[in-house]
Amino acid sequence: MQRLLSPPLKALMGSPCLRLLVPRAAPRAQCGCSCGISRPLRPGQYSTVSEVALQAGRGTVSLPSKAAERVVGRSESGLSMVDWHLIKEMKPPTNQEEWEAEFQKYQQFPEFKILNHDMTLAEFKFIWYMEYSHRMWGRLVGLVYILPAAYFWRKGWLSRAMKGRVLALCGLVCFQGLLGWYMVKSGLEEKPDSHDIPRVSQYRLAAHLGSALVLYCASLWTSLSLLLPQHKLPETRQLLWLRRFAHGTAGLVFLTALSGAFVAGLDAGLVYNSFPKMGESWIPEDLFTFSPILRNVFENPTMVQFDHRILGITSVTAVTALYFLSRRIPLPRRTKVAAATLLALAYTQAGLGISTLLMYVPTPLAATHQSGSLALLTVALWLMNELRRVPK
Repeated sequence: MQRLLSPPLKALMGSPCLRLLVPRAAPRAQCGCSCGISRPLRPGQYSTVSEVALQAGRGTVSLPSKAAERVVGRSESGLSMVDWHLIKEMKPPTNQEEWEAEFQKYQQFPEFKILNHDMTLAEFKFIWYMEYSHRMWGRLVGLVYILPAAYFWRKGWLSRAMKGRVLALCGLVCFQGLLGWYMVKSGLEEKPDSHDIPRVSQYRLAAHLGSALVLYCASLWTSLSLLLPQHKLPETRQLLWLRRFAHGTAGLVFLTALSGAFVAGLDAGLVYNSFPKMGESWIPEDLFTFSPILRNVFENPTMVQFDHRILGITSVTAVTALYFLSRRIPLPRRTKVAAATLLALAYTQAGLGISTLLMYVPTPLAATHQSGSLALLTVALWLMNELRRVPK
């Protein structure tokens, strides 16, 4: 395993695209294991090469998983598989008889009866494979987390602190899969008194997305802490304020991304397709249609879109202020690049969101916008990591 890991890691750390991430004149020493890979001479910088490989692999595999989840949601294919089996469903239908049986199961549920009653078998195969791909990718993510973790643990290559993180992250992976099926079940329930388009509960969708974002953020933070040499920044009052502001901005970006789950769950992107006003007014009249008032925040499509707009605008404003604050403090080049990248992504994401709204939420553009929120959160965490305090 060490022989397999060493060449890719050496090639990765020596590639031109990552030269910006590594100091040019950092003193180096052997990592202490038999692989012979060197690391920066700083206490706690890297635990072992195995930890670097484990966390880097996790972040890489988790990213497309979140993007795939958004495409499945936008393509209305999430309810095409009406049962869940950990092993059995890994084998797709292979002949006409099996496909007919799968299609008949789908026909017993509300989505077919209300929305897709004229769907053909060929159309069903398309949405089924979309959901199947998402589930299989989720299983791959689980294997990428659990199998290397078990191997490295058995070999004794993980530090005590890393063992705690590994257990927490593997547990979160398993919880994420169960939460995904719990979400899908809400869209399969019969509602005799309702003729609305069948959809999953926006609460369960937000919980599923929030859990995925927490898993991704924890994996990314661990990877960055292992891979990037830490800056020894002078602990001035300006730096303290900048660090706090960066934490608050990252939290705001996270909250804005999470609010997108309610927008998607309620199709709130289709109620007011104008910007900057909502229809003919800045504040629409139907913000507080439901009673009690708190229900509007989570169940009224108008309020949900209004909140997402406010959060998006506030996030862009906070990122802009953070960028100009960072310009007033002498920072390392890599940290400045992170701040500038965050600013560029924030305005790109805002442009994608406005375009998605004005064009009545086309699936490719909506999926790009939703993936952009993950990219923005990624860079916000990168900047936070750049500004983190050096432990004494």
